[in-house]
Amino acid sequence: MKKISLLIIALVMSLPLSIFANEGMWFLMHIERLNYRDMQKMGLQLTPEEIYSINNQSLKDAIVQFNGGCTASIISDTGLVLTNHHCGYNVIAELSTAEQNHLKNGFWAGSLAEELKPQRLSVRFFVRMDDVSERILSKLNDTMSEKEREATINKEIAKIEQENNEGGKYTVSVRSFYQGNEFYYFVYQDYNDVRLVGTPPESIGKYGGDTDNWEWPRHTGDFSLFRVYADADGNPSAYSEDNVPLKSDYHLPVNIKGVKENDFAMILGYPGRTNRWMPAEGIEQNVNYAYPAWVEASKLSMDVMKKYMNEDEAVNLMYASLYAGIANYWKNRQGMIDALTQHKTAETKRKLEKRFDKWANKSANKSMYGDVMSNINNYYSLTNEKSKHDNYLIAILRSSKFSVLPYQLGRGFKNYAEANDAKRKELLPRLQAMIAGSYTDYHLPLEKDVLAEQLKLYTSKSNYPLPEGIAEVAEKGDFDKYVNAIFELSMFASKESAEAFLELPNLQLLENDPLYKLSSELLAKYREQPEEFAQPSNDFQKSFRLLVDGFRKSGLSKIQYPDANSTLRLTYGKVRALPKDPRNDAKINNYTTFKGKIKKYIPGDKEFDVPKDMLDMGTKDFGRYANSDGELSLNFLTDNDITGGNSGSPVLNGNGELIGLAFDGNIEAMAGDVIFDKKLQRTINVDIRYVLWLIDKYAGATHIVDELSVIE
Repeated sequence: MKKISLLIIALVMSLPLSIFANEGMWFLMHIERLNYRDMQKMGLQLTPEEIYSINNQSLKDAIVQFNGGCTASIISDTGLVLTNHHCGYNVIAELSTAEQNHLKNGFWAGSLAEELKPQRLSVRFFVRMDDVSERILSKLNDTMSEKEREATINKEIAKIEQENNEGGKYTVSVRSFYQGNEFYYFVYQDYNDVRLVGTPPESIGKYGGDTDNWEWPRHTGDFSLFRVYADADGNPSAYSEDNVPLKSDYHLPVNIKGVKENDFAMILGYPGRTNRWMPAEGIEQNVNYAYPAWVEASKLSMDVMKKYMNEDEAVNLMYASLYAGIANYWKNRQGMIDALTQHKTAETKRKLEKRFDKWANKSANKSMYGDVMSNINNYYSLTNEKSKHDNYLIAILRSSKFSVLPYQLGRGFKNYAEANDAKRKELLPRLQAMIAGSYTDYHLPLEKDVLAEQLKLYTSKSNYPLPEGIAEVAEKGDFDKYVNAIFELSMFASKESAEAFLELPNLQLLENDPLYKLSSELLAKYREQPEEFAQPSNDFQKSFRLLVDGFRKSGLSKIQYPDANSTLRLTYGKVRALPKDPRNDAKINNYTTFKGKIKKYIPGDKEFDVPKDMLDMGTKDFGRYANSDGELSLNFLTDNDITGGNSGSPVLNGNGELIGLAFDGNIEAMAGDVIFDKKLQRTINVDIRYVLWLIDKYAGATHIVDELSVIE
C-alpha cells in the first residue's frame, strides 16, 4: 500500500502544472511577493517592475477601464484602444441610424477625421495604488455600530482622496477588501474624448448570439476599436476639434505567431464582482430565491422587447444594447443556478463553516467569533423572501424606462416648483437639458407593455409586502388598463408635456401625477430598510467581516486574494483544452477555426448568418494570419480566473505581447464567481490573428494594422 501511495504522489508530481487552473485575481503590487516565482515557472519572461511600476513604463500603462464596465488595452502609440464588440455595443448602436447602420454593417474610419464621437464615452488609466489599511482601521473600535463604523471610514476616505488627487488632476478611489478588513486607494486618470475607429458587423462581432453565449466551441469576432483623444499636451480634455490622438506612455505589441496547449497566458483587467467568501446560506438564497426571480423577470422583458424589435429596425437599434445586457445576465443567472446546484457548492461551504464554527468557539476565540455563524444564518433566513421580492422589483427598474424616469425628473421639477424666480432661471437650462436627454431612443408601446407585464409578474410572485398603491391596483387585477390610463394622465409621458410643466410649474400637479407616484413608490420600496431588519443587518455585516477575518487567521480558507470589485487585477494560467468535443473540428479542443464557423452558417438566421462577402472569400486568403495548418484560428481557451468586467481584457504571452482578447467564460464553470473550479474553469478568447485578419483582409482597413507593433 505504501508503494502504491508513493507511486501516486510521484505521478502527480510529474504531471505538468497546466492540469490545474490558477485561481486568483491578484493586485499588481503584490505580484513579486505572492506570484512571481510561480509565474516564472509557467513561462513569464517579464520582471514584476515591467508589469507594475510607478516611475517607469509598464504593462499597467496600457490597460484601461472602458466606459466604467469593461476592460480595454492601448495597442498603438496614437491611443488606439481594443476592446470587445459587446463592450462597445451601446456606443455603436447610438452612432447608428436605420440608414447608416454601423451595428448591422460594421464601420471602419478611413482617417482620423472619419472617427465618430459618441455623446459619452470614457477610458480610465491606472496610475498607482497603496495600502491604507492601518490608517483607516486605527480610527475604528469594536464598540461602533456598523453605521458608525461606515461614517468613520468615509470621513477618512475623503481625506485620503483629497490628499492624492493633486488638485483634481486625478480621480482617487479608496476601496474596502476582505469584507472591510483591508483598505487600498487607487489613483486614476480619466479621458472623456474617445471615438469609434472600427467595428465588424454584428453578424461577426456577436456571431452565435444568445444561443452560443457562455458556450464552447465559439466562433465570434468579439472586438471593436476606439481612440483616445487629448489636448495638445496630452492631458484629458472635453471633446474638441483641436484635440489630438493621445501619445500613449506604453502600448501592447501584438504577437501573431499563435498559441498552443500549455502556453503561458496572463490577463490584466477590471473584474467586476466575485463572491468567493459568500457563506453557504447566501448561496442557497441566491439559488432558491434571488436568481430564479431574476431569470423569470428577465425572460419576460426579453420576450416583450423582442416582439417590438423584430417589427421595426429603428426600434431594434434603440433597444439592442439593453436587450443584450438583459439576455447576458438571464443566461448567466440560470447557469449559476445549475452550476451551484450541480456542484453542491453550498454543501461544500457548509462543511467548511462547521469547521470554522468549531474554531470560533474555542475559548480563545469565542468572545469575538462565537456568534458569527448564527448571526449570518439568521440574517439569510429572515431575508429570503425579501431577496426574491427585490429581484422582481429590480427587473422592473432595469427594463422599464418609465419606472425610473418620472422620479428622476420629478426631483428636479419639485425644486423648480418651490423656487423663486431667480432660482428658477438658474435651474431652467439644466432641467431642459435633462428632458432633452431623457426623451430619446424609446418606443412608447414597448415601454407601456414592459411596465404592465413586469408589474403583473411582480405583484403575483412576491410574498413580501408590496408598495401600498401598487397593491391596490393588484387587487383590481388589470395592469394593462392601469398603465394606459396613467400614461394618458401623466406629464412624464412625453417630452412636450414635461416641457410644459416648466412653463407653468405646479407642485400639487407634480405630487398627484400618476407616473411620478408609481415611480416614487417603486424606488422607495427598492431603498426601503425595514426596522425589523436593522439589528440583524448590523449583526450580519459585522459577522461577515469577522468570518473572513477568522478564515484568514485560522488558515481554514486557502484564498489569498480579495474578491473582485472593479479594481485592476492580474490572473495567470495557460492555454488549456477541454475534452474533445464533436462540435469542434479543430485538432485540439482549445481553439476553433474559420471552417467551423462556416459549418454553423444558417442563411438569414440572426445569430448564425455569415456576411456574403466573407463567404465569397472562402477559406484561402488567410495570409500571415493562418496557423501552422493553414487554417484561421478564431477563438481559443485558457484557464485564467476571470469574471464580468474582464470583457475586453488583453490576453498576453510570457513576454507581455498581445495574443488575444478575453470575451466570455464557459457555462460548465458558471459557479466561478462563488467557487473556482480547477478542472472546468475556462476563459474564451478571440485570437488576435482573427482580429487582424478581419481588419486587414476582410475589411481592407490595412491602415489600422499599420499602426500596430506586430511581431511575426
